Amino acid sequence: MSMQVFTARVRGGAIVPEDGLTLPEGTAVTVIADGETEGFETTAEEERRLLDAIAGVERGETVRAADLLERLRR
Repeated sequence: MSMQVFTARVRGGAIVPEDGLTLPEGTAVTVIADGETEGFETTAEEERRLLDAIAGVERGETVRAADLLERLRR
């Protein structure tokens, strides 16, 4: 499973990636909101995927935004 980290904002009730990033229709995303938000519940599978994604970031398994945008343009 490939993971990306990007910044987005909520606009019109939808999560909209910033910096011109586009994602294919139907892409599954995991969102961690900044600021004060209420807690949330997840299924065991969702929690596993979230923890796997966080661990990947901590291991440095990320892509520079410029490189990602270049790949998306192809």
